[in-house]
Amino acid sequence: MKNTLIVVDMQNDFIDGSLGTKEAQAIVANVKAKINEYKSHGDEIIFTRDTHSDNYLETAEGIKLPVMHCVEGTHGWQIADGLETDGAVYINKPTFGWLGWGNMQFDNIELVGLCTDICVVSNALILKAMFPDAKISVDASCCAGVTPQTHKAALETMKMCQIEVIE
Repeated sequence: MKNTLIVVDMQNDFIDGSLGTKEAQAIVANVKAKINEYKSHGDEIIFTRDTHSDNYLETAEGIKLPVMHCVEGTHGWQIADGLETDGAVYINKPTFGWLGWGNMQFDNIELVGLCTDICVVSNALILKAMFPDAKISVDASCCAGVTPQTHKAALETMKMCQIEVIE
């Protein structure tokens, strides 16, 4: 059985940059430990990166969220120090959820990262739709939302959609 850890958008802008929160900062050590756990077993690790260009504020998303963030090549776009690992796969996604998952194969998927209520939930639901027989889980201690309330709401949504939430 293939085990895969998907680390969603653990980028500087979401941790301590333009869209950073104290909750995001608080999970970095947990995410690092999770990455090390998967690495020690030789499991697959995938990082997603929210990826925008200089015209972000003119896009549909940028009009609704008018905060420049994760512009490709900037410090804010980079994965937080200490999280990257050799052999990992990196996916640049231009929006909340990535539709390219169907080109991959999965058995057991665990998601961690930011933001629970936007990109984590989006990717978890896309993966559940594409791989209905895969075991999909989310570790709540390795996720943070825009607010604690929306973090909890996203976890409940995922539970309702048969995604295991590790509390």
